[in-house]
Amino acid sequence: MIFIKFYSNSLALSAIMLYSFSLTFFMLALMLFNMKTLILINWNILFLNTCSVSLPLLLDPWGTLFSSVVCFISANIMLFSTSYMSEESFISRFIHLILLFVLSMNLLIFIPSMISLLIGWDGLGLVSFLLVIYYQNSKSLAAGMITALTNRVGDMLILLSIAWTISQGHWLMLNMWENEIMSSKIVIILLMFAAMTKSAQIPFSSWLPAAMAAPTPVSALVHSSTLVTAGVFLLFRFYHFLSSSPYFNKLLLILGALTMLMAGTAAVIESDMKKIIALSTLSQLGVMMTTLGLGMPLLTFFHLITHALFKALLFICAGSLINLHHHSQDLRSMGSTISQMPLTMSCLLIANMALCGAPFLAGFYSKDLIIESALFISFNFIITIIFLIATMLTSAYSTRFIMSVTLGPKLSLSASPVNDKDKFMYTPSMMLTSGAVLMGVLVMWLSLAPSSEPILNSIYKMSALIVTLMGVFFTMFMSNMKWTQNKSLLMLMPKIHLSFSYMWLMTSLSTQFILMFPYKLSLKSIKLLDQGWYEFFGPQGKNIMISNMVLKNSMMQSNKIDSVMILSFMFMLIMLFNI
Repeated sequence: MIFIKFYSNSLALSAIMLYSFSLTFFMLALMLFNMKTLILINWNILFLNTCSVSLPLLLDPWGTLFSSVVCFISANIMLFSTSYMSEESFISRFIHLILLFVLSMNLLIFIPSMISLLIGWDGLGLVSFLLVIYYQNSKSLAAGMITALTNRVGDMLILLSIAWTISQGHWLMLNMWENEIMSSKIVIILLMFAAMTKSAQIPFSSWLPAAMAAPTPVSALVHSSTLVTAGVFLLFRFYHFLSSSPYFNKLLLILGALTMLMAGTAAVIESDMKKIIALSTLSQLGVMMTTLGLGMPLLTFFHLITHALFKALLFICAGSLINLHHHSQDLRSMGSTISQMPLTMSCLLIANMALCGAPFLAGFYSKDLIIESALFISFNFIITIIFLIATMLTSAYSTRFIMSVTLGPKLSLSASPVNDKDKFMYTPSMMLTSGAVLMGVLVMWLSLAPSSEPILNSIYKMSALIVTLMGVFFTMFMSNMKWTQNKSLLMLMPKIHLSFSYMWLMTSLSTQFILMFPYKLSLKSIKLLDQGWYEFFGPQGKNIMISNMVLKNSMMQSNKIDSVMILSFMFMLIMLFNI
């Protein structure tokens, strides 16, 4: 009990420390927004004759505001972990890993140099691997390996981009320029795909749902404001250099729209609660990438901030349900909770409504403005349709989620203690709920106040609300439809379900398909070499030969006469008589 109390106090102290950092960075962001300036600090660490080792730090309004949100969410997750991880034996390891994760994200936010940026970039990849395999079972190891290997692809691309920029003599992304010696277009493509590996865009999407093997507090931190948003923030921070390539915006627009649609179709048929929220994160990352591809970096950052708050709230509410249902994550077994957990379900409803873009919540101010700006800009019609369909699917799976939890039948254990009495669970939920309600208008006043609303006709102006309501009605229609009366649909549904559940077969293509040839080659190598010729001429062959010699010797010593011995004796006699 003493150790549990000590570690609980450690979690609470960590939460208080992160709250103080969040308040400090928020006040600094207010000051920098008011002064309309940024601070560039060059910390000279070491001098070796004419060579100096320095660490540049960039304090700008958007970076400090994002860091404030990261620390605020991390503090609430620490507070939530006090109850959720109360039975964990190695809670000190968990605390250290979470703090290292937050530190790596802050280094990524404040460092503008590509070489020094690798400290935070690699730190996120390494600590995320350790957090995903935290439970130390085969499923966690498989998920951790695909997470680590996908992120290593991004690390390799960052290293290649550093090598391409060596001709400029510096690696500050703020001062990059295009010249004939260094092809900046190659650097831009490398950085874009490196960011897409971290943000799980097509074709690197399969690791994000797999990372749900981590504890729920880790999932809330990873999928709201840290690892998956690192790629988006990197592209936002260096957008003015990256957008100089004509292929950057077009490629980002296409891949972001496809990711958004793929995640929405996969989430509609998923039954795992945490995977539904992870796929909704993937869908919103596609929204951010598409917005960035449309040339609206400020709106991308705006949605990044609002999404971080309501997605962390969604994970914490889901974690409360999972903890009180004996760590079951099946959505179909969690029904009739509205009367037992009114506070948690109210927070969950607010988070889902903010995700759908309901009016006057945080998601409304960013998502509605993104859709209106996308309709205002004249670009490809197919991308516009994909954007609207993905928005409809977001409201569809969010409605299915909340209907299953609140209105569905309860299929869990009848004696399970489901209530809202744990203060370490409802306190962070209430704090994040206030952020999910107020942060949208607050960030809009801070960073987007001078921007004007796009002028559209009434149909385009109401399009965001219309497609959201269409998603709600679509879910209600599908839930009331009698599938058993339509045989053609019954034959078609398993194929559609298989394709959507494997994320358009992206999971198979990015894992099993790539590993098929190396696995077959290694199997043939084992059978032909390790279990074949190496064994015949190696230990097994020698063992068989020595065993046979020992057996023959023992038979000779036991005076057992066989045909071989008789023939040998006769042969010796013949040889003697001939001599």
